Amino acid sequence: MAEFITIPSPGWPLEFGTEGNPSVVLVHDRYGRLPYLESYATALASRGLFVTVPDLFNGVATIDDSGADELSRDLDLGFALGALDDAVEIGRARALARDLRSDKDSDVSKVGLIGFELGGWVGLRLAQSGNLDAIAVYSAGLGDDEAGIIPCPVLLNYSERGRWGTGDEPDRFVSRLKEMGTPVTRHTYAATSDIFANATLIERLDKNAAALAFARTTSFLQEQLGD
Repeated sequence: MAEFITIPSPGWPLEFGTEGNPSVVLVHDRYGRLPYLESYATALASRGLFVTVPDLFNGVATIDDSGADELSRDLDLGFALGALDDAVEIGRARALARDLRSDKDSDVSKVGLIGFELGGWVGLRLAQSGNLDAIAVYSAGLGDDEAGIIPCPVLLNYSERGRWGTGDEPDRFVSRLKEMGTPVTRHTYAATSDIFANATLIERLDKNAAALAFARTTSFLQEQLGD
């Protein structure tokens, strides 16, 4: 039987870092907004990014596979996209508020997104709207029936043993991005599963691969979102 955990601040994005900095939306996988994301967000904030961490599952998370399957199956895509849009706008609004307080006239802060697995898929769907300046995903992609232009740079962190790693489907996705003119970088991490960076699920975690993916993702976003 699936077991679920009630999370703090249900349904509302957590915020980390200095408002007005380039902003990143950090989106959980199919297990929900588990505690490791707070450490990940804190590490991003220490590198000069303002981070929002939305909740796509209405205040619950899980650490078991059956619960994750149920949460993933019941996801309302429209609600999820709306939650990500809200998180993006929080970052832009914080930048505007900073500029108004300091009597500055500058461009609206750039916003990127990091999405893990299910969250990466939703993030890629959002990116098709043109509302992001960069996106990095772990173990996620769009199928052949989800074609659409992604007009911002894309970083793909793929697992060797998961669905989004090696094989025809990820190859076709990368090829479509290139054909559309989307700048895309792909990394594949040897001997990993799709949940290799979820540090709450310690038995799934690959510390070396997760650390390397974090370094690459942070560098990518700092480059894409910096002035």
